[in-house]
Amino acid sequence: MTESKNEHDKTGFEDRLTGVLSKSIDGFHAMISCSRLSGGASQETYRIKVETNQGAKQLAMRRSIGGMGEAAVMGLPGLLVEAELFRHARNAGVPEPEVFYVTQPEDGLGEAFIMEWLDGETLGSRIVRSGAFEKIRPRLAYECGRILARIHAIDLEKTGLNKVLATVDPESLVDLSWMQYQGYKTPQPMIDYAARWLKDNLPRTTRKTLVHSDFRNGNIMFSPEGVLAVLDWEIAHIGDPMRDLGWICTNSWRFGRSDLPVGGFGTYEDLFRGYEDESGIKVDPAHVKFWEVFGSFWWAVGCLTMVERFRNGPDRTVERPGIGRRTSECQVDCVNLLIPGPVTLVETSVNSAGSEMPTIEELVTSVKEFLHNDVMNQTQGRINFMARVAGNSLDIVLRDFKVGGMHRGLEGERLMRLLSREADLETLRWELVHKLRDGSMALDHPGLSEHLRATVVNQTAIDQPVYSGLATALKN
Repeated sequence: MTESKNEHDKTGFEDRLTGVLSKSIDGFHAMISCSRLSGGASQETYRIKVETNQGAKQLAMRRSIGGMGEAAVMGLPGLLVEAELFRHARNAGVPEPEVFYVTQPEDGLGEAFIMEWLDGETLGSRIVRSGAFEKIRPRLAYECGRILARIHAIDLEKTGLNKVLATVDPESLVDLSWMQYQGYKTPQPMIDYAARWLKDNLPRTTRKTLVHSDFRNGNIMFSPEGVLAVLDWEIAHIGDPMRDLGWICTNSWRFGRSDLPVGGFGTYEDLFRGYEDESGIKVDPAHVKFWEVFGSFWWAVGCLTMVERFRNGPDRTVERPGIGRRTSECQVDCVNLLIPGPVTLVETSVNSAGSEMPTIEELVTSVKEFLHNDVMNQTQGRINFMARVAGNSLDIVLRDFKVGGMHRGLEGERLMRLLSREADLETLRWELVHKLRDGSMALDHPGLSEHLRATVVNQTAIDQPVYSGLATALKN
């Protein structure tokens, strides 16, 4: 019965989409196929193939999760404004696809827009490693700097963007993210430490421009000739333009190349030079560092947000809790930027399963191997991607099984010394968090940095042992 209903829903969706295509695409004859692409934890992205008078043609569609305007509810621009941002950026000389149609309520597709399909590469790991991009990598940071300057020069009044985008100052952005995290009822002391540092080091700036807010390797489409398109305008706002420069330098988006801070493919100097050559405005590296720290802090909270959405919908996929565990990666980047120093990894605990057959570890391993081998070998596209994500989540479970107990035991011992009292781990975590939030513990309190380093680094080793930020932390 469920299968029949799903099939009916799919048919209805495709019928409605065909109706939209018939009135928005010149020479449209028929829709050949429509498939949702892998990824897309925040929005849905589809590849559409159509038959036209000129032959087969490919299109792209961006759609709110389930067509529900989740972004608008959260105070974000929403897809209808995002379509306008694509258009205005394209008019300003920013590489962008052409937008053909923005859906209307009567179309029955929810919030969505249809645009030109561009053949290029968006996988950040390939951009930083593939031989296809070897010749252009040395100039990409400079090119990104110039593109950002063009984005920041878009006239907000002439385009009307000042009427549809929120204006947010740096302190409000810190407060909003900090308050959002506090609503999740999870004690993550490094997030509170980073928030305190950001509040103490707010940039003094009066310049306000259009800010993309998610300009990074992974949201930029490249070809072997250069930048093809700037994607994903879903969190754009008006504010401090240096946020964009700090975000593309955030370690989460370097894809293992921590030696090249700009997207894993370039240097600060080239990014700043490109920006200055295009805009005539001098870049202050300390100003950009503030936003680099904010980037890791903000994404640490964003990862937890994915868990909250998994718990409450509307898109309950295996990808969301997997992303949630990446909060430790962002926190270790904050450690490296703010409190670097020596740290030791916890050794593997003794397996207490004894003679159990099978052990818990063996059960989890068997499912992980089934996903990574059988399922991935027999699937493609989004199912293949999700199988990989699910297998990776089970890897986290296995690592936690081996060292998690020892890690949390040592964390509790450090907290008892730091707070000078005995209590269970959860109580001690909350006590430290509250002291950081109310300011009763200074950021330079003896033992605080060492405790945060040890806790965050060891948690990252459980969650993602190959993350470049972990390697950086262990070098100190």
